[in-house]
Amino acid sequence: MGYKNYFQSLDWETVKNQIKDKKAPDVKEALKNAGQGNLNDLMALLSPAAELFLEEMAQISHQLTKKRFGKTIQMYIPLYLSNECVNSCLYCGFRKENGGKRITLSIEEVLNEVEIIKRAGFDHLLLVTGEHPGKAGVDYLSAVIKAIRALFSHISIEVQPLETTQYEELIRLGLNTVLVYQETYNRDQYKQFHPQGKKSDFDFRLDTPDRLGKASIYKIGLGCLLGLEDWRTDSWFVGSHLRFLEKRYWKTKFSISFPRLRPAMGSLEPEYPLNDRELLQVILAYRIFNENVELSLSTRESRQFRDHVIKLGITTLSAGSKTEPGGYALNQDRLKQFEVHDERSSIEVARMIQAQGYESVWKDWEAYYGI
Repeated sequence: MGYKNYFQSLDWETVKNQIKDKKAPDVKEALKNAGQGNLNDLMALLSPAAELFLEEMAQISHQLTKKRFGKTIQMYIPLYLSNECVNSCLYCGFRKENGGKRITLSIEEVLNEVEIIKRAGFDHLLLVTGEHPGKAGVDYLSAVIKAIRALFSHISIEVQPLETTQYEELIRLGLNTVLVYQETYNRDQYKQFHPQGKKSDFDFRLDTPDRLGKASIYKIGLGCLLGLEDWRTDSWFVGSHLRFLEKRYWKTKFSISFPRLRPAMGSLEPEYPLNDRELLQVILAYRIFNENVELSLSTRESRQFRDHVIKLGITTLSAGSKTEPGGYALNQDRLKQFEVHDERSSIEVARMIQAQGYESVWKDWEAYYGI
């Protein structure tokens, strides 16, 4: 039985109302259980009632993170391989209805991108594509991983959901991590945001982390696209998904990301926007709920916000990111997935981390040595 079976026992509106109904005593109880909380505690930490406890939550989150991860920040960079896509996701610059230049990088172009990425110091690479099985499918990903595997200690992908056997093939070639975001766990609303294409299949996407667990992937990355739906409810469902997977696939590591809607060509405006203080609450809630999960923040966020959360629970940062294929070497106008907010170079971000008394880590030693 996978998460989908458990998910079918849950009701979106019921969960939403339970979060809304949490009171100050519920938050205090959740804080007592810091690091070892249950899903009821997560509801309290995400609730409006918890807004009055953010300072205490920040202190607890800082201590839990320092105890588990030390004063280190793992660095990574995305490499966009393709902006070709068969989906019509209303929030994405890659949606098939958009104009703009489409490209899938050749292996030679990938190696040109990698040369610049390596010079910037990165050893942890995230490969990203639009969802186009014909242009950027498993055969293409296999060829890319084969070409670059010896150059990186950790390779992740954020691409179309695949079958278990396909993940197994990529893992044999050297794949370490797969990021797959459900976008929203509101089944009724999901179809409106994904009207056409393979991604419109809610259940196939929801089953993806289970297929990854069965393939014995090293790490699974979860998340929702903050701004599509009620962020408190979606964030709780991410936590419930995490808890289920941790129990079932206990040898696998997990990470949580916090993508917030950003401007993109032809994209919709967020119907449920959350401000920086609310995003901070989500980050703190996850750390207090689970002291072992990695928490990652991308360049979607501003430099001010990213600087602020270094000590408050985040363990992984991207830097110097480009969100179009060929963005590092080709330097041409190509269709972007979204607009980057923090445009600092890797050196600038590393200096910021050091100035706060932390160390930027460029190699994932555990993945490299297969620990």
